[in-house]
Amino acid sequence: MDDIDRFLKEDLGDEGDITSDSLFNMETGKANIISNEDCIVAGLDELKIVFNRTGAKTKLKVKDGDFIKKDQIIAEIQGPILSILKGERLTLNFISRMSGIATETKKLVDKCKKINPNIKIAATRKTTPGFRKYEKKAVILGGGEAHRYGLYDVILIKDNHIKFAGSIEKTIKKINKRITNKIIEIEVENKKDALIAAKEKIDVIMLDNFNPHKAEITTKDIRKINNNILIEISGGINKKNILKYATFADRISLGYITHSIKAIDFSLNII
Repeated sequence: MDDIDRFLKEDLGDEGDITSDSLFNMETGKANIISNEDCIVAGLDELKIVFNRTGAKTKLKVKDGDFIKKDQIIAEIQGPILSILKGERLTLNFISRMSGIATETKKLVDKCKKINPNIKIAATRKTTPGFRKYEKKAVILGGGEAHRYGLYDVILIKDNHIKFAGSIEKTIKKINKRITNKIIEIEVENKKDALIAAKEKIDVIMLDNFNPHKAEITTKDIRKINNNILIEISGGINKKNILKYATFADRISLGYITHSIKAIDFSLNII
């Protein structure tokens, strides 16, 4: 059983769609899925899989990552009425949330690249349990980066790691002895720790909750020590202040693009 099966099971339980099952048998029908807002659309692969599982056929009219206009038809659905109704809410949930994430990410990417063409906008692990890979996928479709998917793919040293290990130097040296094939990143909360980390064997320094002025000064000082270190900014970044960091950062990571995003409104309309 994969994600889609589990999500359908969540909706249908053991008894199925008892409302639709009491009304229809083998009747067939057609429906269009329509956007009620301008947006970057995402979640179409998942939409197609859901309806395939329920027994309906899907004809996509656009592609994931496309900009679409309000009232635009994004997909045509055809098949048994029961199949269409079983998949309706799950598909709308997918495309609504994923399109909201992709749309906001695209706005931030376009805004920042106007002043820094090399800037990267990334997600964090502040995601919905069980839905992370779809939220990260939506960020990518909006032109952003997934960053890390879990605790397994990138070394990210945080404050609690350092407290347990004893010091920044001890933490980095211990990890470098044990890990040779992963990116090593460290999160710091002040300039002093950032400069200590810069003198160690490290790939990325994340400046967490720095104001723009302190972040820029610290970035310049890190690069004097090691210009190859990637500088990431995180903590308290939003669409109002992001440009203050975009001029000098290599990457900006934001939690709100996955955990606090406004979903895009879509409808399934019966023809």
